[in-house]
Amino acid sequence: MLATKRKEQIRVDEFDLIRSVCKDSFFSFVCEFWDTIITEPFIYNWHIPYICNELQMVAERVFAGKIKEYDLIINVPPGSTKSTIASVMFPAWVWTRMMSAKFIGTSYGANLAEDLSRKNRDIILSDKYKKCWPEIVIREDQNAKSYFLNTKGGFRIAVGTGGITGYHGHFIVVDDPINPKEAASEADLNKANVWMNETLSTRKIDKTITPTILIMQRLHQNDPTANMLDKSVKGRVKHICLPAELSENVKPVGLRSKYVNGLLDMKRLSKDVLSENEKKLGQYGYAGQFGQHPVPPGGGMFKIDRIVYENAPDQDDMRKWIKIVRYWDKAATAGGGMYTVGAKMGQDIKKRFWLLDIRRGQWDSSKREEIIKNTALSDTRKVYIAIEQEPGSGGKESAEATVRELAGWKVTVDIPTGDKTSRADTFSVQVNNGNLRMVPAGWNLEYLDEMKYFPMSKFKDQIDASSGAFSQLTKVKKIAGRLGSNRR
Repeated sequence: MLATKRKEQIRVDEFDLIRSVCKDSFFSFVCEFWDTIITEPFIYNWHIPYICNELQMVAERVFAGKIKEYDLIINVPPGSTKSTIASVMFPAWVWTRMMSAKFIGTSYGANLAEDLSRKNRDIILSDKYKKCWPEIVIREDQNAKSYFLNTKGGFRIAVGTGGITGYHGHFIVVDDPINPKEAASEADLNKANVWMNETLSTRKIDKTITPTILIMQRLHQNDPTANMLDKSVKGRVKHICLPAELSENVKPVGLRSKYVNGLLDMKRLSKDVLSENEKKLGQYGYAGQFGQHPVPPGGGMFKIDRIVYENAPDQDDMRKWIKIVRYWDKAATAGGGMYTVGAKMGQDIKKRFWLLDIRRGQWDSSKREEIIKNTALSDTRKVYIAIEQEPGSGGKESAEATVRELAGWKVTVDIPTGDKTSRADTFSVQVNNGNLRMVPAGWNLEYLDEMKYFPMSKFKDQIDASSGAFSQLTKVKKIAGRLGSNRR
């Protein structure tokens, strides 16, 4: 009997030790409770304790009721245990320190969010967890995989992007808010960003204390990572970026020394694994999901390093030009939304293409028409003008109104077909073959930033207007039953 009691006491002491160590260290908790939900053995890599420590630092301020120093963004590749750490283990550990903590956990789909929540609950219901923290009890009447509540008032609710009403949290964990398959959809990107800005941001028990933790793989120039960085006050977001391969995108920069043979994780994300994923995902998908920079290293659709910067021939001397066109892609929102862009492009007598000027702004319809007219006066009547006609009767009326204001100029209305990417295809061929010259000017940087990310860029107006101008320069017209060039 004494031997049995001694074994029981040793076992009790063991759980007391686990309890003590794990309460003080989230990373220790991850190591200790790994086997409660995962059958494969735990594989150590430096990024795991690093992420655990970053999450713990954020949580410690909540435990102490202190104003948060920042929200947290963590960009890491798939297969790096990010969801296990942030969405499964983290809420279970937080309850060991703050049983009343309320968690809102989100992912791009409700099913995925619920599955992460279920695994979180499985840890709490495990024998080891119960023996270490017997005081943490899930209420029987509130014990669903998408929502469970403990007897101290703490809960975890799981929602897909776009959901959540009536709940407020001490912690908001956003885990992959957009589906990689939908990353190129402007509608889905906008839905996720608006939801995070306008809905999720209001679901905090105390906005000065509750942190938003966004953990995801980069997918688009305008994905929720970019949106959160754009919307944040400087210094109020800490951005951790861990691409699978060593690059200038690693943040903080001090972490670059942690990479071994140029890799984040030689076991989970070996060169063979990365090569296989690059073949499956293609350049764009791999650059975003594994490189954490949603544009291929060599450039996207446009190879911007092949553009030649040079002062153009005299634009007033039409003996040096085949044709010069100003193409307008119109929008009608003042101070926000899409841009109105007028791209001026020419082809010289050596058959070289020139991007001569970009006029760009977020103007209301009245200001827009004024600028189009003043730009035409500045360009002179030697420059052809093309107006893009948007679909529907409103687009037709808008284009016709602009044409009336430009009486005396050579104006055409263009009704484009196909999507923006397909329309840019022939233009990209000339760019990538080194046949585009760009006049050095202040608008160059914004233009190149849009071009290098295209078609995954946040805005596409400048490239769309340029594609339209290029189409007008190269258009072949039928004249009197035969083909004729656009040269006049």
